[in-house]
Amino acid sequence: MAYQALYRTWRPQKFSDMIGQEVVTKTLKNAIITGQTTHAYLFNGPRGTGKTSAAKIFAKAINCLHPVDGEPDGTCEICQAMDAGTLGDVIELDAASNNGVDEIREIREDVTYAPTQAKYKVYIIDEVHMLSTGAFNALLKTLEEPPANVIFILATTEPQKIPATIISRTQRFDFKRINAQAAFERMVYILNERGNTYDEAALHVIANAADGGMRDALSILDQALSFGDGHVTLENALLVTGSVTQTLLGQYVQAVVQQDTKAALAKLAEVLDAGKDANRFVEDLISYARDLLLYTQAPELVTLVPDEVFMQLAQEQEALLWYNMIDQLNETQQQLRFTNRPAIYLEVLTVKLSQPITTVVQHTSMTPDSKKQPIKTAATKIVEQAPVEAESEPTTEPKTDKISHKPAVTVHVSEDQTSVFKVLAEATRGDLNRITAVWADMVNMLPVSEQAMLNVSRPVAASASGLVVAFNFDIIRHNAMQKNDLLQTMVTQIRELTQAANERQLVFITSDDWQQLRAKYVAQLPNQHTQAQPIPDEMATQISDEPAIDQPVEQADNLITEAKNIFDEALVEEVDD
Repeated sequence: MAYQALYRTWRPQKFSDMIGQEVVTKTLKNAIITGQTTHAYLFNGPRGTGKTSAAKIFAKAINCLHPVDGEPDGTCEICQAMDAGTLGDVIELDAASNNGVDEIREIREDVTYAPTQAKYKVYIIDEVHMLSTGAFNALLKTLEEPPANVIFILATTEPQKIPATIISRTQRFDFKRINAQAAFERMVYILNERGNTYDEAALHVIANAADGGMRDALSILDQALSFGDGHVTLENALLVTGSVTQTLLGQYVQAVVQQDTKAALAKLAEVLDAGKDANRFVEDLISYARDLLLYTQAPELVTLVPDEVFMQLAQEQEALLWYNMIDQLNETQQQLRFTNRPAIYLEVLTVKLSQPITTVVQHTSMTPDSKKQPIKTAATKIVEQAPVEAESEPTTEPKTDKISHKPAVTVHVSEDQTSVFKVLAEATRGDLNRITAVWADMVNMLPVSEQAMLNVSRPVAASASGLVVAFNFDIIRHNAMQKNDLLQTMVTQIRELTQAANERQLVFITSDDWQQLRAKYVAQLPNQHTQAQPIPDEMATQISDEPAIDQPVEQADNLITEAKNIFDEALVEEVDD
């Protein structure tokens, strides 16, 4: 008999043989046991995750003469005919090549005839999203009024292309990607059953390269077995998948972290000279950086086996470095899709990753009486700068571990109560309206990742020289404060779009802090003049938390008017005590 590929030879024959789809298999088995099967199913999921296999097992189990706990027994004549491919009551149709109206009309005519051997006629339509509009319309009529002994199983990788009228008449099952560990265990089982020898590290490489598809994993394993004459070695697995060894990845990352550009370029040349695929190299780097990021917080999610270099990188470097690396790797990955010279982009990437991050952000504690101290946000080599106490005082010279050839362009952003009160003391409704009117335009000028940050924020108070922005989430506020490019774009574009004379001082706070600080500022307004005046820094920290009691009616009205002048009128609510 001719040799069959592993993914065909080891195709699951029972629900229990399927891996990584426990929810789907349990639901289908229970439906068969209780007799609660329906006339149409939609199996959706990435390629190679078991959609067609599950459809065939379901067709076999529902027609089996002696099912056991919802599983086919595999010995009755129906099961044997199904395994041999001679059961005429189970019809498979590939919609990629049979997507016209005529094919579906033929099915509509056939469903009127009773099954010849089995209890149910089962139609398995693979890649159903490829059907034409006319074919979908023809299929819809059958799904609306199906015969009692007919079951349709539609399989697809792109459910968004299927009309909603079709989906609404089916039971939908979402097949998920098979994780690398489950794929590894399945390959171990198959190789042990076959009697082949293997290196576990090689199977881990194959499982990661399969990217969630069991069929892909077995196809790659087939290649590795052929290349290695029945023995799967790490070297063969790397050659077949185009992956890079963990040791070489670690050496490359270590070189860029140490800002040794020459050594990093040498490692890159070693990778390219070995004929490794550029896209696979970038994907391997993303996975490596991801594992480094997760190691200290969730080590159980790490896919690599930590070695000495990995442990050293994970313990000595901070998360911000890996955030930055993954961002740049993703950007390069997109660029590689449109070039015939990938080596150039990889060399540029290597040089960029090897450069020190010199973004400087000064922010202070939310504690009103604390001294303004810059917080060091380490990545590779971070510049630390002393705070500016007053405009008339000179700034302290930057201290740096490694002097960059280009000085960092710094945008200072505050987050303390004093800065918020300073903006509020000079705030006007007109300034806030002008900024709110251009806010969406300013956000649209940013990269997608930075747009996402500002989509959960909003300007809440503004003056001619300052702007308070409230964020829904503190972690996003904190990350935004560390992106100097984002801050520079914000102050520049807001100045240009509002045609202001000067750039505004940014103040980033959370929405919860904004509610508290706004209430505290409004509470102390009756103690000030009717018209808002600037509040000295030394007084801002001494404002009482208790609002004034028994205010005159006229004074209370002035307070409400003043609040509406400063804040968005929609934010001010009058409540009778």
